[in-house]
Amino acid sequence: RFAPSPTGYLHIGGARTALFAWLWARKEQGQFILRIEDTDRERSTQASVDAILDGMKWLGLDHDEGPYYQTDRFDRYKIVVRQLLEEDKAYYCECSQERLQILRDELMAKGEKAKYDGHCQHKNLTAGVVRFRNPVEGNVVFSDLVKGEISVHNKELDDLIIARSDGTPTYNLTVVVDDHDMEIDCVIRGDDHINNTPRQINLYEALGWGLPAFAHLPMILGGDGARLSKRHGAVSVMAYRDAGFLPEALLNYLVRLGWSHGDQEVFTLDEMIEHFSLDGIGQSASAFNTEKLIWLNQHYIKTLPASEVAAHAKWHFETLNVDLTAGPALESVIAIQADRVKTLKELAEISTYFYQDYEAFDANAAKKHLRPVARGPLERVKDKLMALEEWNPESIQSAINATAEELEVGMGKVGMPLRVAATGGGNSPSLDVTLNLLSKEKVGERIDKALTFIANRENS
Repeated sequence: RFAPSPTGYLHIGGARTALFAWLWARKEQGQFILRIEDTDRERSTQASVDAILDGMKWLGLDHDEGPYYQTDRFDRYKIVVRQLLEEDKAYYCECSQERLQILRDELMAKGEKAKYDGHCQHKNLTAGVVRFRNPVEGNVVFSDLVKGEISVHNKELDDLIIARSDGTPTYNLTVVVDDHDMEIDCVIRGDDHINNTPRQINLYEALGWGLPAFAHLPMILGGDGARLSKRHGAVSVMAYRDAGFLPEALLNYLVRLGWSHGDQEVFTLDEMIEHFSLDGIGQSASAFNTEKLIWLNQHYIKTLPASEVAAHAKWHFETLNVDLTAGPALESVIAIQADRVKTLKELAEISTYFYQDYEAFDANAAKKHLRPVARGPLERVKDKLMALEEWNPESIQSAINATAEELEVGMGKVGMPLRVAATGGGNSPSLDVTLNLLSKEKVGERIDKALTFIANRENS
């Protein structure tokens, strides 16, 4: 299962946890369950739920069941809390926050671990928060599928709160009940939860339930070795979508953050499922490397079918208010631009001239290439282009070549003014394929615009 808390966006660490859980379910022909752990009603928001669902959908991590919401299961949790109270495995506690703070301060001043002292254990109260009566003898021992054997003495654990005074359940109770009821047999989560695991194991045993396997994933660090945070750049999954990354690139990058299969770096989704194993996950933290992600993104932009890239690139054109019906098929633009960009955002930004007229020429390109000397070559090449009976890369290139030969000038003296005229700037794919995607009429109009610019420059 993947069980995010809806108190923010789907972040990179959560996305990797979701991916590993999804891959394990697919590898084992199991079920992947999405559960929204929304019992923190003060911090949980619908916007966060939507952000999580959007992130999972964009990544393509489809769930077989869910999403389930913990707030829909309060009656079930109350039954379990009541059972623990009736069996004297839990008790009510009336300790104030002030008393608990004083206790913490005193213990920490002695260099001891801050934990509850069992003050209300034998008071036989009937109201307050509900605490689980944690065992005081023996060790909690479990074999983590990533970390290996872990042993914690019960004296290190305290009587955790399993229900608040208003009756709402807390995380450590709900996660145990849900994982049991949903028949989760392998809990894959970040190692920030590893301190909760012994407490949850004691709850499982108090309830007489079988244990799932546990696999705790090492955290993701920034390039400076600190825990990944906003100061390292985008940490929200959808922020990477907005920045122009393909989901295939982000998934491929995330799967290699802490997991390996030999020296292989590039994986299709099918290859990830085929090769993924929990014993391939390393125990040490992984550092996030944006340059590596960019490299993978370039790889997928160049190698995925243009139709798949177009499905994601379309959104970026729409954010620029570009009407894709006003120009060539987006797949055709991707085919000639893919080698030239790092992100889909960049692809959209440098390709708008295929769909709408540029407002002005790039100042540097115009200054260099739309000088009075360019007027003759532009007029000559326009005549040849407009006379073409077939508009295709071969005929376009022939017209450009013929112009340069007749004028006895280098190709750059014809090609660069023509490029600036057609695209508004000095960079584009080769002219034959660029002009081919622009209509003959549009090329003629834009050459006229360049000639007018040159004339105004001559007269100024």
